[in-house]
Amino acid sequence: MKNIVITGTSRGIGFELAKQFAEKGHQVLALSRNTIPLKEYNHKNITVISIDLSDNSEMYKVSDFIKNNWKKVDILINNAGKLINKPFPQLSSEDFLEVYKVNVFAVAEITKRIIPYLQKGSHVITVSSMGGIQGSTKFPGLAAYSSAKGAVITLSELLAEEYKDHQIAFNVLAIGAVQTEMLKEAFPDYKAPLSAKEMANYIFDFSLTGNKFYNGKVLQVSSSTP
Repeated sequence: MKNIVITGTSRGIGFELAKQFAEKGHQVLALSRNTIPLKEYNHKNITVISIDLSDNSEMYKVSDFIKNNWKKVDILINNAGKLINKPFPQLSSEDFLEVYKVNVFAVAEITKRIIPYLQKGSHVITVSSMGGIQGSTKFPGLAAYSSAKGAVITLSELLAEEYKDHQIAFNVLAIGAVQTEMLKEAFPDYKAPLSAKEMANYIFDFSLTGNKFYNGKVLQVSSSTP
């Protein structure tokens, strides 16, 4: 049994991951502003905490729970994401900040809060996007989102180097298009090749075993080219 922290668990990939880990006997701390879906799912292995990841002042909820209940964390999955689809001239500084607060700053802050509870063999996975990979096909309108997803790739590489002596692995999964509510909201007419559950299956397996083979790596999880 492992202790798993997952962000962005109210829907999509995060929701499916929380269910999978719980059903396999692991303890899950599920973080999301909207706690209703997982509370209705009502699994004994899932603790749901309502948190606004864009507000650093709420991060104490995470560290307090771990300190008082778990003492250690085996896997952290930074899955939460914020997407704004606008032509570049229409993107304001506030839009960029809103996207970066969730996709970059929250990843850094929650990782910082959890690091004291990570041990030898722990695994931190950040879900990025093919949009953050240099040389990949880009979607117009996603300047804020894709640049943020590129930023967390570099952040993860740096943390892998900084904590390699502690034998804590940091890896990134740069995923392609997945049929989630977030994608549908941004691109209503686009049909992705994978469902949220299919991608969750992949991330579930990688979370448990990927750190045996990778550290500081970015894996491109996409069937499209380039």
